[in-house]
Amino acid sequence: MPPPKMFLQFLLLLLALPFCTPADTITPTRPLRDGDFLVSKGARFALGFFSLGNLNHRYVGIWYYNISKQTVVWVLNRDDPINDTSGVLSIHTRGNLVLYRRDSPLWSTNVSVSSVNSTVAQLLDTGNLVLIQNDGKRVVWQGFDYPTDTMLPYMKLGLDRRTGLNRFLTSWKSPSDPGTGEYSYKMEVSGSPQLFLQKGFDLIWRNGPWNGLRLAGVPEMNIGFLFNASFLNNEDEVSVVFGMVQPSILSRLTVDSDGLVPRYTWQESDRKWVAFWFAPGERCDNYGRRGPNGNCNLYTADDFECTCLAGFEPKSAREWSLRDGSGGCVRIQGANLCRSGEGFIKVAQVKVPDTSAARVDTTLSLEECREECLNNCNCSAYTSANVSGGGSGCLSWYGDLMDTRVFTKGGQALFLRVDAVTLAQSKRKKNIFHKKWMIGILTMGVALVTVLMVSLSWLATKKRKGKGRQHKVLFNLSLNDT
Repeated sequence: MPPPKMFLQFLLLLLALPFCTPADTITPTRPLRDGDFLVSKGARFALGFFSLGNLNHRYVGIWYYNISKQTVVWVLNRDDPINDTSGVLSIHTRGNLVLYRRDSPLWSTNVSVSSVNSTVAQLLDTGNLVLIQNDGKRVVWQGFDYPTDTMLPYMKLGLDRRTGLNRFLTSWKSPSDPGTGEYSYKMEVSGSPQLFLQKGFDLIWRNGPWNGLRLAGVPEMNIGFLFNASFLNNEDEVSVVFGMVQPSILSRLTVDSDGLVPRYTWQESDRKWVAFWFAPGERCDNYGRRGPNGNCNLYTADDFECTCLAGFEPKSAREWSLRDGSGGCVRIQGANLCRSGEGFIKVAQVKVPDTSAARVDTTLSLEECREECLNNCNCSAYTSANVSGGGSGCLSWYGDLMDTRVFTKGGQALFLRVDAVTLAQSKRKKNIFHKKWMIGILTMGVALVTVLMVSLSWLATKKRKGKGRQHKVLFNLSLNDT
């Protein structure tokens, strides 16, 4: 009796599975054509041709393979789409990875490859497309060096000082057009390095310098929570990398076409990306909103968040009265800051000012940093370069202080240089506050003692009355018995 037709179909399917498993490599004899795709070994990412709003525009991209919502994280030909299905991605006879359109080269890795036969392009489980030669021993090119709008775990952002390669993100033109957009997220390497969100050349937001624990402008970064962040700044490179504490969690950071930098995590139960964090998220995040020497504080009683740092006054009182702090603040007229009784006021819980022009000396202690700043009439503020382990290193500013703001937690102490008059006023305010605080504590103590004594007296009286009533009842019972 012949086997059932359904059983034969199932058997054929099982036999075909090993041959249908998508490859993760492009070899000189196995190119990637439009309609095919690669899948990384752990089935995390796929690489292939795709279209978005304009179906006639074909792009080569990488997306998550194991989630229901197609999410593109890297685009090879973002500004040069192919207008038909003739695209082919293959290893050229000289060993480079080349994208062809109707047999004409459109893009190439353009690197020097010594051995063509041993060269392959492989899609890794990190989402990185790498060109490898010599049997996988040497990576000669990688997609992570040329990110588009997305930063994946273990991808670097920053500058390779040896080669001049600068890795940064640029937004898509729109959600349906992956072409290079207006916004970028890029490392500024001068002073104490920090990442900036920019629209063209206009600064929108900065995440602040690395302070040993986190990026100073991102107090939400809790070491060991979901991400392991590392920052490297040496003679070879300056870069930041995010790893995942739990590799099973899918997370990505992007710069979008609306000018935001969101951090997403995938929520499988709802089958959607959830914005774990984003910036700029509030008024004080916007760069330059309060101008030079201003301080942004959302937690004041006043509805205007802009204030001047101690020792400064609004540059334009009229603009300030109209709730426009963009002109910033200037030193109070007549202030003398050159060895005439001046000193420093501690400004707590702040995002330190823009460090693009700041000086960094990792060999100094905080006290040595103070002395160095005090001995230079142009030094306007200082703080620890590294706040971990009790603080170390010296970060100092000379000239105007830009983009300072107050945090409720995760901020850093800034020591602001002020003249003798402002310093004396600050000390008087502290003394007055201290006296008021002590008076308040004493008043509360007296009140608590008084309440306690009254309560005890009331309880004692109530107890005595209760005993009196009890004796009276017993006496009445005795009379009734007689």
